[in-house]
Amino acid sequence: MEMEQEKVNMSKALSADSGSYRCSACHGDEDWGSKHPIRGRAKSRSLSASPALASAKEFRRTRSLHGPCPVTTFGPKACVLQNPQTIMHIQDPASQRLTWNKSPKSVLVIKKMRDASLLQPFKELCTYLMEENNMIVYVEKKVLEDPAMVSDDNFGAVKKKFCTFREDYDDISNQIDFIICLGGDGTLLYASSLFQGSVPPVMAFHLGSLGFLTPFNFENFQSQVTQVIQGNAAVVLRSRLKVRVVKELRGKKMTMPNGISENGVLAADLDTEVGKQVMQYQVLNEVVIDRGPSSYLSNVDVYLDGHLITTVQGDGVIVSTPTGSTAYAAAAGASMIHPNVPAIMITPICPHSLSFRPIVVPAGVELKIMLSPEARNTAWVSFDGRKRQEIRHGDSISITTSCYPLPSICVRDPVSDWFESLAQCLHWNVRKKQAHFTEEEEEEEEEEVEEGEGEG
Repeated sequence: MEMEQEKVNMSKALSADSGSYRCSACHGDEDWGSKHPIRGRAKSRSLSASPALASAKEFRRTRSLHGPCPVTTFGPKACVLQNPQTIMHIQDPASQRLTWNKSPKSVLVIKKMRDASLLQPFKELCTYLMEENNMIVYVEKKVLEDPAMVSDDNFGAVKKKFCTFREDYDDISNQIDFIICLGGDGTLLYASSLFQGSVPPVMAFHLGSLGFLTPFNFENFQSQVTQVIQGNAAVVLRSRLKVRVVKELRGKKMTMPNGISENGVLAADLDTEVGKQVMQYQVLNEVVIDRGPSSYLSNVDVYLDGHLITTVQGDGVIVSTPTGSTAYAAAAGASMIHPNVPAIMITPICPHSLSFRPIVVPAGVELKIMLSPEARNTAWVSFDGRKRQEIRHGDSISITTSCYPLPSICVRDPVSDWFESLAQCLHWNVRKKQAHFTEEEEEEEEEEVEEGEGEG
């Protein structure tokens, strides 16, 4: 009797707070009334669509890319303690579409260097942006120093309108509205390295060798660029890693040309510690710690939120984003993860262990990597294949997910583009299909089965 009265009281208390809850991940397909009580605030899902689109309903999906909202009551009396400080309202990745607060006026064009085949597409694109859209075009100074570009008299009038900059010397982070890449995946990684804070939307054309991260074809670039300028495009937010390297000052000072450090971060923004040199990087693909030129195994300790989780004994370890899971990590045996999955991957490189498998940890953790006290040699670290440097005893590398993702513009949507790249670039699961049985073979198979059953 007491138990029944308790249930009635609980039902009344819950119905007073909320009549019905909707699962935001299911677009309201699941209603939770008093029969399925949920503690905490009801979550609502908003669909952000471009003003250029006629209706948001055209882009509404039947399923969300988020998992369903979990029921946080367990049995009649247990529930999860709600902490308002940790609640995040994340938009469904399937509904992420580009929009502009103001019309874009400036664009950074990044071209793959030392590739003569890209000169003509580069000229066509820049001419279109300047003359047809009246945009300010930024390019790196060394791009215009290409001999083929210098000798082209027909392009001279357009070249004079360019705004140029030099990597590691000029800060253009607040002057660019969006970015266009011409080349392969390396151009996207380079674009990421130029922006250590907020990154403008990136539109990448496949004019390189692999092109996993560059979904656009250049044939009809005018209409595609126009759609982006109008705000009619889907985007995938590619998470980046915020990396902090702390080194002992061993009598060597850090060179900072024009007040900017080697990685493009203003010197004033760097944290300083007594007797330490601190550097920060934003990484799109991966941080690689390896043994360098040494013939010994690398021996590094990996900490997760302050706890030692393992010691890597092998050629090294890769810490990658979901975007980087299809790069070096995939070659080292890791799983491939869709870029919308919030995660960090830890993948050993040739570990001297039969049981060291790659692992995936939540995006919010902080990893710290240091040389083990027993290490016989130093280690080397690189960030998206660049800024390679030596790590000695006493140095540390702290890694966590950055709050500044790289917004990559999609041809169709995040899911379709990713599987298209898996199929076209990596030939994922490509094999000859098994031939079906002919009628005679099917009859023989049936007879063999019947004979086997008879003998049994």
